Amino acid sequence: TYTKVFVGALAWETKSETLRRHLEQFGEILEAVVIADKKTGRSKGYGFVTFRDPESARRACSDPSPVIDGRRANCNFASLGRLGTFPSVGDLYIGAVSILRGSYVGSAAPQQSVPFSYREGLPYLLYSLFWLWSIASV
Repeated sequence: TYTKVFVGALAWETKSETLRRHLEQFGEILEAVVIADKKTGRSKGYGFVTFRDPESARRACSDPSPVIDGRRANCNFASLGRLGTFPSVGDLYIGAVSILRGSYVGSAAPQQSVPFSYREGLPYLLYSLFWLWSIASV
């Protein structure tokens, strides 16, 4: 629905009410919460704001780096996650790495480029997970 906004890089002192006051200039807010550690109660440095309508959320994300409590934060739609990590239709998505169909060794399909988030050793995990993916796609 594109009404939920992720706000990251918050100051440790930022409270939910401060977050609400800063973003209510963009529209009616249903919920504003700063995520805190369950054991210590200390802020984890990020939060979520749910607006009543998508247009308000879009306006809130129009400035991707607002200054909240004297610290430059970042805002984006919570449903989108980190930009540039979503695969196209028909791909399997695991964490920050997409497995493109036909990209495993021995495939008749052309080899795909390595994702930007490639880490040494990770392909072995992906090849072991390919079996699960192939069963699900049958």
